Amino acid sequence: MDLWYSEYHTENIRFSIRVDKQLYSAQSEFQRIDVFESPDFGRFLVLDGYMMLTERDEFIYHEMIVHPPMAVHPRVENVLLIGGGDGGAARELLRYDSVQRIDLVEIDRQVVEVCKRYIPQTAGCLDDPRVTLHFADGMRFVRSVVGAYDLIIVDSTDPFGPGEGLFTKEFYGNCFKALKDDGIMVNQHESPFYVNDAVAVQRAHKRIVQSFDLSMVYQAHIPTYPSGHWLFGFSTKKYHPLNDFDGPKWKQKKIQTRYYNTQLHRGAFALPNYVEDLLKNVEGIS
Repeated sequence: MDLWYSEYHTENIRFSIRVDKQLYSAQSEFQRIDVFESPDFGRFLVLDGYMMLTERDEFIYHEMIVHPPMAVHPRVENVLLIGGGDGGAARELLRYDSVQRIDLVEIDRQVVEVCKRYIPQTAGCLDDPRVTLHFADGMRFVRSVVGAYDLIIVDSTDPFGPGEGLFTKEFYGNCFKALKDDGIMVNQHESPFYVNDAVAVQRAHKRIVQSFDLSMVYQAHIPTYPSGHWLFGFSTKKYHPLNDFDGPKWKQKKIQTRYYNTQLHRGAFALPNYVEDLLKNVEGIS
């Protein structure tokens, strides 16, 4: 009997992967958690019916949410990672010797436990002494923090359910306050391709630019995410993601990556016209 995992990207578009077996399924306090094993994408994590990562292509997302800000900021020591209970972003951050502390705020303890058991490729780093796990609501956690972090990474789920509060004007304003004077915030910014997703892109970006004077969007290709075209936001108090980017200095760190490189860093900020059109009303682009 054929087993398939299917996810509707729109009412008329369905993405399906053949599944060898289901390794885990449970309802946590916050969401349904499933782990499947597939012949082509390996193990993959699903939350409330939406794919979060696969072993095959997770490196793209995690490299692109971490390395662009790390290559721009001259010295990141303290990081706030909101979401990211799968451990992939923390794994990439820990490759930098300058990083002294990562506060990882994950609302659902069960996600971390499941990923440690079934997806150690990403979660195997979470026992590192530089990582402090906080099982809390990220929106509430950041409210009480002032000027503490060099970098905030918002590695949230989509803007509904447990992740809904991480797409509000209040939340982004609190992130601005929690950053040091030269801090950077990076967030996953959804896909611009399908209509409903594009609306979410515009809504989030409008709220971010109300808090940050400089906020730019960059992109990556992630095969298992809706449409394969995914965006990230780069919001900063001081450093420009291109003007302050020092490619040769980053290369000296000799960090081995599979997707990110210094040429791609610059190219990722060159957006297609249809994405520029989405953003121009909220950025004031003429």
